Amino acid sequence: QVQLVESGGGLVQAGGSLRLSCAASGSMFTFIFYNMGWYRQAPGKQREMVAALTSAGSTNYTDSVKGRFTISRDNAKKMVYLQINSLKPEDTAVYYCNAQGQIRNFWGQGTQVTVSN
Repeated sequence: QVQLVESGGGLVQAGGSLRLSCAASGSMFTFIFYNMGWYRQAPGKQREMVAALTSAGSTNYTDSVKGRFTISRDNAKKMVYLQINSLKPEDTAVYYCNAQGQIRNFWGQGTQVTVSN
């Protein structure tokens, strides 16, 4: 059983910052072997990849967040973080943590980020 639990979402004014956290757990879950990512889904829209961090340390960001979002991981703590700066109203969405292995793929329950004008 693998669990991903997100936290850190909330209501913030445009231009503000948030730090999302994702705690991974599971007796058969070898965290260091998984590529980790953050996705988001806004109302009426499809879920999209926001940021990804491979097990080897490579990062990838969707164009709309480059320079504002930073993904990081702490393998010892089995944690993934998303630092979000210069928030915009269009960043409003439910943010999901994702763990992608060679065979299996896991999702958290999501955390809401709402950005007001």
